[in-house]
Parts: sequence; structure tokens; C-alpha cells
Amino acid sequence: MMNQSLKSLSSITYGTVVIGKWHRNRYRIIKQLGYGANGVVYLADWNGKNVAIKMSNNSVSITSEVNVLKSFSKVQGYALGPSLIDIDDWAKEGTFIPFYVMEYIEGLNFVQFIQKNGYTWVPILILQLLNDLHQLHMQGWVFGDLKPENLIVSNPPPKIRCIDVGGTTLQGRAIKEYTEFFDRGYWGLGGRKAEPSYDLFAVAMVMINAFYPNKFERKQSGLLQLKEVIKNHRELSQYEGVLINALSGKYQSALEMRDDIIDCLNKHTHKKTIKNNTNLHKKSVNKPSSQNGVYKSKKNSLFETVFIVFVISLFYALYVIAKIY
Repeated sequence: MMNQSLKSLSSITYGTVVIGKWHRNRYRIIKQLGYGANGVVYLADWNGKNVAIKMSNNSVSITSEVNVLKSFSKVQGYALGPSLIDIDDWAKEGTFIPFYVMEYIEGLNFVQFIQKNGYTWVPILILQLLNDLHQLHMQGWVFGDLKPENLIVSNPPPKIRCIDVGGTTLQGRAIKEYTEFFDRGYWGLGGRKAEPSYDLFAVAMVMINAFYPNKFERKQSGLLQLKEVIKNHRELSQYEGVLINALSGKYQSALEMRDDIIDCLNKHTHKKTIKNNTNLHKKSVNKPSSQNGVYKSKKNSLFETVFIVFVISLFYALYVIAKIY
């Protein structure tokens, strides 16, 4: 529910020009992108370039978010969030409205991207996200309001980016903003203290949401319900151990969770190879066939397995290279 003080900010129309009092930069409003508890975000044109501009009646909130973006920019090689472009005040109807301008990140949110491109992308993007969260946590912050809507996949190559830093909180403090489905407090699995395990719980829920796009309410013991949901989806269940650890708060760092996901991928690929070879052996015993036919089938099976591993490794390598350069 938008509070009364933000309603006036949500009615800015297309074509309105926002002029900064101090830096005199001009931003022409294109459309509203969204709003939260502390402000409204618009898409705007700045000298022919699309940017995102966030306005708020709460100058303390604006200052806090700007400090987060500045902190992000200190981590070389990691685009944790949108880059900060400008911070200023806008003189409107006798009052000054604080705002900041940031990079506009275009793309689909996490769940939309998975629905369009397939489940194969889930571990690839989650590995990227965990690397980025590790860097954020090393800077002393917790993202807080981590959910698919705040995770945009930009192209090319596909790269996950965190947007809307309004919920980002210094470690040790109470979480400022959260969304129930991704909040461990809602599921009865922990408090709302800003610590790495809070974000990692949300990562597990983001993964679950990718396989269950229609969110569901808590109906019983939180962990028991989530365990059942995980087991009931064949492709999601291969990450069961990792997800339960994250939901239970057993990971102390994002790198621990990342390494376990990599182990899951390796084990799943190994099991698939064994299963394919076993099926081929049964076929060769039960059905008469030429040696050439059996050899060709085994070769195809091996090629399929190697190809899957290669694709995942390639996309992950591209992600790492993109960060370096």
C-alpha cells in the first residue's frame, strides 16, 4: 500500500522534465517502473540515454541507498547493482524532492527468464548470484529484499543483476524491507537480522519460485512444507540437500552454497551418464544389434553428457570473463 506522501510522486506524467537544483542535469520522464515503501522509480531520458530515477520524500532513505550504490562501485569487476549516475534535488511546487539517478538495467526478471529459456539456466544464474552476494556480504551489507522482481537478467551474455537496493541493510541490523514469500521470518525459520544466512534463505526461495512460478502460502510447519514442495518436483529435487541447508540457516557464506550447487551438478551429470550407459547395455543384451550400432549409441550418450557439462561450464566461464574485463 503506497503511503499518502508518495502518491504525489507516483503521478508524474510522461514528458515531465526533472531538473536538478545543484547539477542542473535534465531528465525527461518516460514511464513509471515501480514503487516501494520509500520511493517511486521512473524510466527517464538523459541526453538520449535511458536511466532510472528514484524519488522519495525521505531524504534519509535516499542517502542510505546512495551509500549502498557507492559501496557496490568499490568492488572492482563486480556489477552488484546499477551504477550511480547523479544525486540531486528537484524543485517541485515549492518543495525540494530528493532523487538519485542510476543505470537502467534492461532485461527479464529471474523467473521470467527461466520460463522463457528453460530450467538449465537456474544453476548457472544462481552461481552468478552467489558470487555477487559473497562480494556484497564482504562489504558488510545484506541485500534483504531478495526476490525475482529485484533480479534482472541482462544480455549478452546472460548476466544476473540486482536492482532496487532499498532493502539493503548493514549486517547486524534489522532487515529494512522484505517480501513474505522470500522471508525466513514468514516461514518460521529464523529472525529478520541482517546476516548472510538471511540472503541465502531467500536464494533458496528464489530457486523454488523458478520451478513454482505461482507462489503458495504457508499452511503448516514451514520447513516440512518446503521439503515436500522440493521433493515433488523432479528437476528441483536434485538440489534438495543444498536447499534444505539454505532454508535451515546452515550456510555461513554464499561460497559454501555455491560449492554445494557445483557438487550437485557434477553428481547429477555423473548419475545421468551411468543411467544412459546402463540403459544402452540392457538394450544391447535384450535386442540383437550390430557392434557398430551399440558403439554409435554409446558415443551419442557420451557426447550428450559432455555437451551438457560443456554448456554449463561455458556460460559460467563467460560470466567470469565478463567480470574481469
